[in-house]
Amino acid sequence: MKCICFALTHIAVSPLLCCALLMTPAARLAAQAQGTPTTTSTQATATLTVQITGLRNGKGIVSLTLYRDSKPVETRNVAIDAGTLSARTEFEKIPQGVYAVYVFHDENMNGKLDTNFMRMPLEGYGMSNNPRKRMGKPGFDETNFPVNQPECSIEIKMVYWQ
Repeated sequence: MKCICFALTHIAVSPLLCCALLMTPAARLAAQAQGTPTTTSTQATATLTVQITGLRNGKGIVSLTLYRDSKPVETRNVAIDAGTLSARTEFEKIPQGVYAVYVFHDENMNGKLDTNFMRMPLEGYGMSNNPRKRMGKPGFDETNFPVNQPECSIEIKMVYWQ
């Protein structure tokens, strides 16, 4: 008789356990549907200000490309302040991470960095971290910088070969 009572007790408890286990996810879904806050992770964002200095004249525009993890994110054209021979732009609400910026002074507004027959730039260019002037384009590892605060700013100094 003891065996039968023990078995019957487990049979009666099992449906209650099953209902309780099934109700937990249902209660969580109901809370989400009612707008109850749940724990979620959001990625921090930042505003990156890029100041370009040392332009040789006020002609044309500055073409700027933002890279994240060595992949282009956005290209934009920025007007030149003829009074200060500089340009400025802001990238707002970008995810925090590792970035690089490449710019060139598109004096004739043809959308490309003009070069001579030896592939030497005829227009000005610049990169984040302002690497030294040399033949060849520096890689992402030399030009990258962290964007790890809500407000970040960098200055890029233009380089001209002629």
